[in-house]
Amino acid sequence: MKSIAFLILSTATALLSSLSSLNAQTATPASLQQLLWESRWKKRVLLIAAPTTQHVDFQQQKALLAPQAAALAERDFLVLEVLYAQLTAADQQFLAQQIGIKPPAFAAVLIGKDGGVKEKSSRPITPEALFGIVDKMPMRREEMKRRK
Repeated sequence: MKSIAFLILSTATALLSSLSSLNAQTATPASLQQLLWESRWKKRVLLIAAPTTQHVDFQQQKALLAPQAAALAERDFLVLEVLYAQLTAADQQFLAQQIGIKPPAFAAVLIGKDGGVKEKSSRPITPEALFGIVDKMPMRREEMKRRK
C-alpha cells in the first residue's frame, strides 16, 4: 500500500516538475490550471503547496497521507505537490486568484471533481478530516452506492 501512495505522490510530483521544465518545442505547455481542468469530473485533487519539500507542514502532510493509499484511490484522489519555485508566474497568479493561496505559506487544498475548492487549510489536513469532508459530498455518496 505504501508503494501505491509513493507512486501517486511521485507521479504528481513528476507532473508538476514537468510544468516548469517543458522544452521550447512544446507548442502549448501544460499549466497548473490546465492540469486541474483536465482532472475535472475524473479526480478529486488534494493540492499540497509549500516553498520547499523540506517545509515541516509539507513533510507532515505527506507522512499523514502515505499509509492512506487505498483510501485515496477509493475516493479517486490525485495528490499534487506544488513547490512555488517550480511554478511559472501564470501558475502563481492562478493559485492566488483562483485557489486563494499565496507563497510562501503552506497550503493544503481539497478540490472536488467539479473543480471547486471544498476545503483550504494552512496546516496539514488529517486523513480523517479529509475523508469526512469527501464522504459527505453527494457525488461521493453516489459512488459508494454504485460500488456496493
